[in-house]
Amino acid sequence: MRKIVQAIHRDCWHSLGVFPWLQSVMSNSLMPRSAFLRGAAAIMPLSLATAPWGLLAGSMAIEANLTPLQGQGLSSIVFAGAAQLVAIGMLKGGAGVFSILLTTLLLTSLHLLYGMSMRSVISPLPGRWRVGLGFLLTDELFALTSQHDKQQFNRWYALGVGLTFYIAWNLFTLAGIVLGSSIPGLEQLGLDFSIAATFIALITPVVRNVPTVVCVAVSLFCSVLFSYWQWGSALVLAGLAGMTAGFLCNKLYVGRT
Repeated sequence: MRKIVQAIHRDCWHSLGVFPWLQSVMSNSLMPRSAFLRGAAAIMPLSLATAPWGLLAGSMAIEANLTPLQGQGLSSIVFAGAAQLVAIGMLKGGAGVFSILLTTLLLTSLHLLYGMSMRSVISPLPGRWRVGLGFLLTDELFALTSQHDKQQFNRWYALGVGLTFYIAWNLFTLAGIVLGSSIPGLEQLGLDFSIAATFIALITPVVRNVPTVVCVAVSLFCSVLFSYWQWGSALVLAGLAGMTAGFLCNKLYVGRT
């Protein structure tokens, strides 16, 4: 009898929308420390996967005749793996400052789309949170938080993801600087394959429908083709082509269903 009364009581509160509200409040008001640690644990596999990438960034900075402080500063301030590697390579090739800045801007322009996509969950936060999470926004952070809506998004979880990855990236860069100073030619060990491996790990879990498959396939094909043609903005153009193809396919796919 007691269980029946409890069930009726629970159903009444649920019908009034109290239980969903409480669940939402509880999910959004998790203890900051707990949410932060969950984010740190979630990003740890990807952080470790970028170890060769960070080692490469640090060692290439030394090969480009940058000082250890300058090499570490790239990771601390720029905090963009692909852009760092390309910028260092252009420095070694004697490229001008304007060319390096323009190329870096094109390579990191994808983050503008990330920011627009997450605007609904980031914009209600105080200014210091928006600036902090904006600086920490990477492919990895976006992959782990982009599926969260306003009820699911937790700023402390996002901070745990972003800050842990930032610290790991800078530690691996420091290791690369130390090793690059004592082991010349470290960039010739094939460490750059970690870049492709990391992005494969990010993309594979979200390839769940036809439009996404089309987007990935077109991006891969165009990146190879444009690189073969030696276009300077091959990766950016390939990404735009893939997104356009995925968008059009999604329109047709949804229209038919």
